[in-house]
Amino acid sequence: MDNKELFMHYVCTLGEAKELINKHDKFWVSNCGCREGGPGCKQSRTDVCLMFSFEGGSSGSNPHEISQAEVDDIVKEAIDKKLVSRPFRNNDFTDTDGICFCCQDCCGYFTDANEHCNKGKFIEKTDLDSCTHCGLCEQVCYFQARKMVEGKLTIDRENCYGCGLCESVCPVECIKMTPR
Repeated sequence: MDNKELFMHYVCTLGEAKELINKHDKFWVSNCGCREGGPGCKQSRTDVCLMFSFEGGSSGSNPHEISQAEVDDIVKEAIDKKLVSRPFRNNDFTDTDGICFCCQDCCGYFTDANEHCNKGKFIEKTDLDSCTHCGLCEQVCYFQARKMVEGKLTIDRENCYGCGLCESVCPVECIKMTPR
């Protein structure tokens, strides 16, 4: 990882989030503190902070145990609403306690410059020769790594956090997530 400092949250792809989920058989969810603390979220439902133990580090209200089917519903929400998977570490940073599913509408990481998060293990790799410059990937790049300039896609890989949302929306499959 190219980050010198560990923060509580880090970014991962949805595939990595599913791998983290598959390591557990009990789950809790709470409301998202960002969604509760602001003017409300226009992008997603409120109960999207998934925890792997009841003592998980969510800042939201109403923590309660949920079933695997309810976890699957949260993952479906993340896919449908283009939410970024942001796992969070336990207090001593030795394990992952859960996953927040974040959006640019209200989540503190995207709205507050003082919120920090580590980049994920992956980074985008785009075949610009195959790219149709449709702009769909720019719309889901909450990290400002992808921009349309005069009808052409430009990429600032330094801004890529490795969430994989760009890959998930590319209609010509010219984007791949590769190890950082």
